Amino acid sequence: QVQLVESGGGLVQAGGSLRLSCAASGRTFSSYAMAWFRQAPGKEREFLAFINWSTTYYADSVKGRFTISKDTAKNTVYLQMNNLKPEDTAVYYCAARLGIQFFNVPTRADYWGQGTQVTVSS
Repeated sequence: QVQLVESGGGLVQAGGSLRLSCAASGRTFSSYAMAWFRQAPGKEREFLAFINWSTTYYADSVKGRFTISKDTAKNTVYLQMNNLKPEDTAVYYCAARLGIQFFNVPTRADYWGQGTQVTVSS
């Protein structure tokens, strides 16, 4: 069992930055691949970024603006978001999947956090 808690969301102006955190507790953090998703009102949950031991992947919509990283000592995954746009407004979720295999669809995640709201004003 893994518990995930996101933080760091908030209101920011277009062009600004935020760093989201996802703190994990429970089973060994290093046993899991991690990813960030987001969901805007009326839309499906969207993949943003993935990280495992040594590999990262990004959705085209955020490549070059968002960076995923992890601090194994702190059992925490981060999502640094730069040059934010109003269309980035959504609830942001972190997800965990046992193992190292890449995943970018919500149904492949084993655990989810509760989400954190990000609102970007124009």
